[in-house]
Amino acid sequence: MNKFCFLLVFLPFSLFAQTIVVLKPDRVFDGETMHEGWVVRIKGDKIDAVGPANSFPANGANSSDASVMELPGTTLMPGLIEGHSHLLLHPYNETPWDEQVLKEARSLRVARATVHAEKTLLAGFTTIRDLGTEGADYDDVGLKQAINEGIIPGPRMIVVTRALIATGSYAPKGFSPDIDVPQGAEEADGHDALIKAVRRQIGKGADAIKIYADYRWGLMAEARPTYTLDEIKLIVEVAKSSGRPVIAHASTAEGMRRAILGGCETLEHGDAGTPEIFALMKKQGTALCPTLAAGDAVSQYRGWKKGQEPEPERIKQKRATFRQALDAGVTICAGGDVGVFSHGDNARELIMMVDYGMKPLDVLRSATSVNADVFHLADRGRIKPGLLADLILVDGDPLKAIASLKQIRVVMKGGIFYRK
Repeated sequence: MNKFCFLLVFLPFSLFAQTIVVLKPDRVFDGETMHEGWVVRIKGDKIDAVGPANSFPANGANSSDASVMELPGTTLMPGLIEGHSHLLLHPYNETPWDEQVLKEARSLRVARATVHAEKTLLAGFTTIRDLGTEGADYDDVGLKQAINEGIIPGPRMIVVTRALIATGSYAPKGFSPDIDVPQGAEEADGHDALIKAVRRQIGKGADAIKIYADYRWGLMAEARPTYTLDEIKLIVEVAKSSGRPVIAHASTAEGMRRAILGGCETLEHGDAGTPEIFALMKKQGTALCPTLAAGDAVSQYRGWKKGQEPEPERIKQKRATFRQALDAGVTICAGGDVGVFSHGDNARELIMMVDYGMKPLDVLRSATSVNADVFHLADRGRIKPGLLADLILVDGDPLKAIASLKQIRVVMKGGIFYRK
């Protein structure tokens, strides 16, 4: 949708924010269960009433008090929650990560990110965890503020600002050791420096702290752990004293083990997890955000012709480890590492979760109530009276065809229609 059309649509529909709206789809997914024939009433920016059409007066007063929307053939759901996004990145087949960090002006990246934010919202994702600015300092804090103030359209944001890395582990590669190049995150090591870095990011506006528990800095450029277990425990202790969780990029078994025992609440990727590691995650209550779509996209960028050629070993391994996580009963968050692939195509991850063996109902829960619970968002993720009126409407029934999540008819955030 171009900007001119967006203004025509957004401004009139925002007038509904202080009125009563009654939505009458074929079915309602409330974040946990699918219900046929339910009706949802919105008052202002909150959900006012939910239930069978014959269980309460649909408008709560006189018929003139409500705007009633008959929505046959559709499913109403909570707004989807994206667990792993990078609004300040764009697909690597357009521009490699190194070049985005080194060659793109931050003003350019922020301008592009405003478009990414709008595309994400219109795709039905009303909340995102944005897990690192990737060399753009604290610009995610400004994006969040611009959205909250209504300057630009976009999802509600949980931000981590720069993220934390061990010195030497995460930066554009291939330069002379005499040259200091811009980093993809903030380097910090050891007791005093880590405490100061965590507190600095909190002071700049971080809602959570993200660390890289491992990265591709091994002797043969393979992924290896970065932070020690004691360093991770220290980061978690400092972050939790301010009420903030710690999120860990962790793809190796040892990096995952340290992040779990160190107290990180979610692990991102988990590519080389083992049954023993996933059992430990289950025991400790650590959630996994598997980012299936990112690995799939990168494999295609490297030449894999999906659907025409056999799956690469990397994809086969990911299928196996995801299955192991499911079998272990690990809490699965929905998050695709969007930015590696196109913003607005976020539902790609949810479709792949089903393809990789997860039940459609569990996928819907992951993208709504599970993500809300894991991310400490008690005011959204379900359709219940008193919660935020963050809702989407999709064609058909996503329990029968998960690809319905790409057929977005309506997007409402805080009682305001952004797509209708």
